[in-house]
Order: sequence, then C-alpha cells, then structure tokens
Amino acid sequence: MTTEHTLITQAMQNWVKSVIVKFNFCPFARKEVEANTIAYIVSDDEKHEDAVMTMLEQLAHLDAHPEVETTLLIFAEGFKDFDSYLDLVDLANALLAAQGYEGKYQIAHFHPDYEFADSESGDAANYTNRAPYPTLHLIREESMAEALANYDDPESIPENNIRLARRKGEAFWQQLLANCHKS
Repeated sequence: MTTEHTLITQAMQNWVKSVIVKFNFCPFARKEVEANTIAYIVSDDEKHEDAVMTMLEQLAHLDAHPEVETTLLIFAEGFKDFDSYLDLVDLANALLAAQGYEGKYQIAHFHPDYEFADSESGDAANYTNRAPYPTLHLIREESMAEALANYDDPESIPENNIRLARRKGEAFWQQLLANCHKS
C-alpha cells in the first residue's frame, strides 16, 4: 500500500469512527468496526468502466471471504465531480444486477459533495452521505436484513440522521470531515 493509500484509508477509518459510529448514522457499524470486519480498498480508477470492474473484483472477494462483512471501495482521484460519481453509482447498480449480485449485495454511496436530489447544497442533511472521498459501500444484503429485523423502527434511521445533521449544522459537519484527514 502506498503512503497516499494509507492516508486515504486512515481518513476513511476516522470518518467511520468519528461520524458514522459516533453519531450513530449507521447503528450497525460499531459492531463491524469493533470486529475489524470492514475492508477499506483504495482504488486509483478514474474511468467508470475500470471502477465497476474493481467493484466486481471486490464483490468476488466478499464471496470468497465471509469473514469480511463489508467493503468500502474508495476512489483516491476519480469521480470528484459529483455528477460523474452519480453516473458511476448508476452503472455500478446496473452491473450489480446484470452480474447476478442483486439480492446478495447492495451499494450505499458517499461523496464529499453529496447532495440529495430534493435538497439545497447548504442543507446539513447532505452530510449523512458525505465522506472524505467518493466511495461505494458494498453491503451484504443478508446481513443488512438480519440487522434491520433486530432493530426497532429501522425506518426512523434516515429521519433521525437528517434531524441530527440539521440540528448540528453545516459548519459542524464541515469541520468534522476536515478533521478526518488529520492522523
């Protein structure tokens, strides 16, 4: 792993711990962090076709390694433009289905400039999906279904996250994301 990849991985691990786990954006993440079952894969891909091929390789890796619960596929340089990233998400979801992985895996998506379709760019709610780097989160459907079945009122998770994000405000989340880059 290059020094740059190490720093990117550290930033993403900091984000998972200081944002996702600390503020409970994903109530299921703490268990995986503590069990060390999250794979952080940094990719230098900058073309959509290369990125989805790397995604397929990571899905095959998950198939072969049940001890790895989930994978964060992080793009070091590619897909910094949010619209280009959304094109990647669309292509990744289409390929997931075409390759027979639909129903086995799902993709969550995170980006430094994430903006929900129905929100303003300054809406703090966007920070529920903002990360230090463009990322495809590859999730095992079976594990997610099991976690949701054992969680009271899973439908409230996104609503609670949005409410918390707005209560803390945009400046708070901007600073928190910036801090993720500090080792």
